[in-house]
Amino acid sequence: MTWNHPRGYDPMVACSAQWKEKTGVSIVWEKRSLQDFESFPVEELARAYDLIVIDHPHVGQITAENCLVPLDVAGREAERDALAAGSVGQSYPSYGWQGRQWAFPIDAAAQVQAWRPDLIDAAPASWNEALALARQGKVLLPLRAPHSLMCFYTLAANFGRACANDGPCDLIDAETGEKVFEMLREIAALVDPECLAMDPIAVSEEMAKAGSRIACAPLIYGYVSYATEGFRPNRLAFCDMPAAGGAGPVGSALGGTGIAVSAFSAARREAIDFAYWIASGDVQRGPYASAGGQPGHAGAWEDAAVNAATGDFYRGTRATLEHAWVRPRHDGYMAFQEAASARINEGLTERQDARSVVADLNRLYRESFAPVGKSG
Repeated sequence: MTWNHPRGYDPMVACSAQWKEKTGVSIVWEKRSLQDFESFPVEELARAYDLIVIDHPHVGQITAENCLVPLDVAGREAERDALAAGSVGQSYPSYGWQGRQWAFPIDAAAQVQAWRPDLIDAAPASWNEALALARQGKVLLPLRAPHSLMCFYTLAANFGRACANDGPCDLIDAETGEKVFEMLREIAALVDPECLAMDPIAVSEEMAKAGSRIACAPLIYGYVSYATEGFRPNRLAFCDMPAAGGAGPVGSALGGTGIAVSAFSAARREAIDFAYWIASGDVQRGPYASAGGQPGHAGAWEDAAVNAATGDFYRGTRATLEHAWVRPRHDGYMAFQEAASARINEGLTERQDARSVVADLNRLYRESFAPVGKSG
């Protein structure tokens, strides 16, 4: 099971076809919406599928549910060392929890910046420059849950006051939290209100369509598909996020996906073999990238041909990825992510006072540790 976008589906199908030629093992992929991918219970998927593409914040929950198989099997240490050495930023360790490796990164992403080189001379380098474009009606920002929370995370970390990713404790100090929410409220008032219902795919589609005058999305999970000539009427360029603080493109909320194996699979060994193979550097820079995937291995991010085919998508955003921030991953986090995103969006929609919003975020975060009483 993977997610419903050419970036998420096409490379899995293409690589599985090669795997069948190589091993005789057939793998059939199904797909679910991006919204489902970000929130659907992994345990339910694990009961229905052998291989599952997951998001790293699920690892605490799946560990508690015993629904996935650890991939750190004996005898394959050299392969895992190679995968760890090829990590883009914290992608590989983000799937580790309580001393075990629960997935391998196959797709690396963080909130970067998308822009239209045919509409503006250069992408904004600072948050103030992005605001100036927003005042001209040239900016969209994906704020559909959970992306409003991701923007909150990114801006806080970019100021050097990152949100907590352990606990139990407050999510963020009140002063920084209120400042960040006020920044989100300011830009939300400048962009189309429809942004509150738009995810990164919707924003990318709007920017790339014929006749669009949207020149910039300053914080958006990069989608390499839109950097490819001919994918849509207008090609998007991608670069590092604009800096709100003084340390450059640091603190972006890490995204991407990892491949995991169901604990209920009757073909566990074959599924693990495929997971090791598709996450490897040669496959990531070869068939995975050429089929429209967004690799999770540094070997692909540094490959000249892979960058040439995507307008330097990988080189242009690498610094943001290398300095990205890993979200909380404890059992209880996924429910917090949903509730906190809704609370931020309520505050943005109703233009509420920052103090009450941040107080609620801190309460929700503390409460998210109640099921386990510790972060793991």
